[in-house]
Amino acid sequence: MQRRDFLTLGGLAFAGLALPGTRVIAAEALLEPGDVAKKKRLADTALTAATAAGATYCDVRIGRYLRQSLITREDKVQNVVNTESSGVGVRVIAQGAWGFAATNDATPDGVAATARQAVAIARANARIQGKPVQLAPLKGVSEVSWRTPIVKNAMAVPVKEKVDLLLDANATALAAGASFAASRMFVINEQKYFASTDGSYIDQDVHRIWVPFTVTVVDKASGRFKTRDGLSAPMGMGYEYLDANAADKFMLPGGVVAYGASYDLREDIIAAAKQARAKLTAPSVKPGKYDLVLDPSNLFLTIHENVGHPLELDRVLGYEANYAGTSFATLDKREQRFQWGSPIVNFTADKTEPRSLGAVGYDDEGVKTRRWDLVKDGVLVNYQATRDEVHILGEDASHGCSYADSWSSVQFQRMANVSLAPGKAPLTVAGMVKDVENGLYIHGRGSYSIDQQRYNAQFGGQLYFEIRNGQVTRQVEDAAYQIRTPEFWNACTAICDARDFRLGGSFFDGKGQPSQVSAVSHGSATTRFNGINIINTARSLG
Repeated sequence: MQRRDFLTLGGLAFAGLALPGTRVIAAEALLEPGDVAKKKRLADTALTAATAAGATYCDVRIGRYLRQSLITREDKVQNVVNTESSGVGVRVIAQGAWGFAATNDATPDGVAATARQAVAIARANARIQGKPVQLAPLKGVSEVSWRTPIVKNAMAVPVKEKVDLLLDANATALAAGASFAASRMFVINEQKYFASTDGSYIDQDVHRIWVPFTVTVVDKASGRFKTRDGLSAPMGMGYEYLDANAADKFMLPGGVVAYGASYDLREDIIAAAKQARAKLTAPSVKPGKYDLVLDPSNLFLTIHENVGHPLELDRVLGYEANYAGTSFATLDKREQRFQWGSPIVNFTADKTEPRSLGAVGYDDEGVKTRRWDLVKDGVLVNYQATRDEVHILGEDASHGCSYADSWSSVQFQRMANVSLAPGKAPLTVAGMVKDVENGLYIHGRGSYSIDQQRYNAQFGGQLYFEIRNGQVTRQVEDAAYQIRTPEFWNACTAICDARDFRLGGSFFDGKGQPSQVSAVSHGSATTRFNGINIINTARSLG
C-alpha cells in the first residue's frame, strides 16, 4: 500500500468518525435509502430560504454515506469499522460569489438556517472576488433516479461472511508458501439526493467495492523479503464482484492471470505467494532502453497521474495545486494542437462506463454525465471542467465531473474515468509480444513519483518479465520506467484490441485542501511503448 493511499484510507475509515452526523453502526443495522418525498420537502425548505436571503442560485445535497472497512492479517482480524454519516450541504451564489454551509440537523429549521448561513458566506466572499461566478446553462430534471446496477448489496452481506473470506484467503496464501498475508475489504454506499433552483430533483444510490491484499515472503537465511500485492481492480459493483465461480479471467503470457468484471481472490493470492517467492531469486534488471509491454493493471496509474490529473482544468488554470502541483498542459497547447501522443493514442473521459468507480447518472451539480474526448488521434483536444469553468473553454455545457466526498464537503472538480481507447486493428497480447526483441512486461501498480507539473515521472510495478526475441522469459526485479509525459505517449506503438480492455482504478484519490477523496477508474488494453528508459531501483545495504 502506498503512503498516500494509507493516509487517505485512514482518513476515510477513521477521521470520519469525528464528523458531525457520523456514528459507528453495525453492518446489519443498515436501512434502505430514506423517504424521497421527505427529502424533497427538506430540499425545498433550503431552496426557499436561500432565495429569500438573496441567493441567485442554490443547490442542496442531502446525503447518507455508509462506509465499511475490514482489515485482517494472517489469522487475526485487526479492525472492522462501519460508519454512517448523514446531513445536508447547501451551496449558493449571492452577489456573484459562492457560499457553502452544511449541517447534520436535518430539520426544516436546521436546513433553513444553514441556507441563510451559506448566503451570508457568499456575500462575504463577494467583497474580495475579482469577477462573478459564470454558470453554464442547465435545464433542470425533476424526479429522476439512478442506481449502480448491482446484483448483491455488499453492505448487506454479514460481516462474518466477509471476514471469513479474507481469513480464508490469508490461510490459503500461507499454505502456498507466504510468510505473511494481509487482506482487506472496503465497501462504500453513497445515498445522495440533489435539488437546485434550476428545477432538478435527483436521487442516486452509488456502490463501490475493493478487496486488496499484500503477500510477503521472507528468506530466513538472508533476511531478505519480497511482496506482491493483489492484481484486482476496485469496481463500481456489488458483492457479485467476488463470485469466484463467475470470475472473468484473462490468461496472459508469463502465466499471469488477470481479471475483468469479477474476481477470484483465492486464485490471485495463491499466485501472489508463488510469485513473491520467485522474486527472491529473480535477477535484478539491467538498466537501459527497453520496449515496454504494460498490462492495464500497471498502465492505469500512469494514465491517472500523467493524463487524468494534468487535464483537470482547475490544475491547468492554477486554481488547484495540492497533491503534486498544477499542470504542464496549459490552454495554449490545445490551441496549438499539441501532440500528446502518437496517432493511435485516444483518451476519453467517461462518467458512464459500466462497473467503473466513477459511474453515476448525474454529478454533484445535477449535470447528466457523458463521454467526451480529451486526446484525439494523439492531439490534445479538451480538458475536464465543471459548470463554472467550462465557459473558459468556449463551451456552454458542463462536462459533469463535480463531486464531493460527503454532505459536509463542498463539491468541486474531480477527475472523470479517463481511459485509453483500445486498438482498432485485431491484436492480442501474444501477438504484441512476438514483435518485441528486447522488452519488459510489467503487471500491477508499484511506487511512483511525479513532478509539480506532471511532466516528468517514474513508475514501478508488481511483476516484471523480460521479453527476448518475441518470447516472455524470466522474471526480474527492481525495475522502474522513467518518462516525460508527451515523449512517453508519442512512443506508443501498439495497443491491443477491445477483447483485452480492462479497468484499473484508484479507490482513494486525494485532492483539495481540506483534502477530499474520490474513486475513479481508468481503462486500457495492453499497450506497447518503444525505447523507454528503465532504471534499477535496488539499493545496496552493504
